[in-house]
Amino acid sequence: MSKTILTVDDSRMMREMLLMVLKEAGFNVVQAEDGMDGLDALERASPDVIITDINMPKMDGYGFIEGVRRNDVYRATPILVLSTESSAEKKTRARQAGATGWIVKPFQKETLLEVIRRVCA
Repeated sequence: MSKTILTVDDSRMMREMLLMVLKEAGFNVVQAEDGMDGLDALERASPDVIITDINMPKMDGYGFIEGVRRNDVYRATPILVLSTESSAEKKTRARQAGATGWIVKPFQKETLLEVIRRVCA
């Protein structure tokens, strides 16, 4: 059975790129436009892995990650941050919120898939 990935990013282009790469690799993909939309999508997606941006309107990635971690069902679900940001401070804040890993945009397809497979194992 293939794994489901929830992608949360306010950039339509980034969501489409992720959709293409992940579907081609055999994953089911559910998309959300921001943190609020992402929290709404959690129940219908029941994701095995979550990929989220940090800088988004309505609710940023940190708030989204914290919201996911407050739900017992998703307390252990891997959450990967995919962001143009790469400062140690932002990575630390994401880890404290509950993020599992960090990938800098623009991403390499192979690197993204390798990280997803590692956290799914």
